[in-house]
Amino acid sequence: MCCSGFLKMMMFIFNGGIFLAGAAILGVGIWVKVDSSSLLGILDNMPDAPDGLSQLVNVSYLLIAVGAVLLVIGFLGCCGAMKESRCMLLTFFIIVLIIFIIEVAGAVVLLVFKDVAGELLQSVGDEVQKSIEEHYGGEGPLTSIWNNTMKELTCCGFNNYTDFSGSIFNQPANLYPIACCNSTIETCTESLAHMSAVEGCYDKLLALIENNAVVIAGVALGIVAIEIAAMVVSMVLYKDIGSKA
Repeated sequence: MCCSGFLKMMMFIFNGGIFLAGAAILGVGIWVKVDSSSLLGILDNMPDAPDGLSQLVNVSYLLIAVGAVLLVIGFLGCCGAMKESRCMLLTFFIIVLIIFIIEVAGAVVLLVFKDVAGELLQSVGDEVQKSIEEHYGGEGPLTSIWNNTMKELTCCGFNNYTDFSGSIFNQPANLYPIACCNSTIETCTESLAHMSAVEGCYDKLLALIENNAVVIAGVALGIVAIEIAAMVVSMVLYKDIGSKA
């Protein structure tokens, strides 16, 4: 009886951790999805972008799916332990086992993707610069997307301020976006942009992707450890309940 109570308590602890982790991952996925004013939005709308970039833009769907499933299995594990339902415990074990395999594979993919992210982004550098020259300062959505991106990431252009040279915005008076100048002035000229030397969004975004890839992979591996323990406890509890029948 004491052992059974301890196993139930452990199931609540493990599944509580899985539930909270699922909520966190779901929240991150939703945040990435609704954050349309980012450089990912620019890359997603480029017709000549490599196919690999779709993985960057659609990663939010993966996070939302994984988070939602973790919420379900966390709830399922707690109910199975509380009601002493062998069916629910077995279902919980099978689902967690499947998720366990997917998460291990996902963590490996993220670690590998971290190394190729730079190559993917650099490969579209020319296209991004061309789109800035042709459309930045116009009436389309690209201007506002770039302005929001540069403000959020504290960066200027894809590589630097020279990306805006020759653009619609730049042509009349040789002006550059305010984000390209490290000051509170209302007008950013070429000389001020050059002296400010604001970092390009490519370097900022690459660092963001690499850092997040490591964090997400680390969280996934942590969840894997909890899930292994939960699977062991669920099977022990499953057998214990069966022996009482």
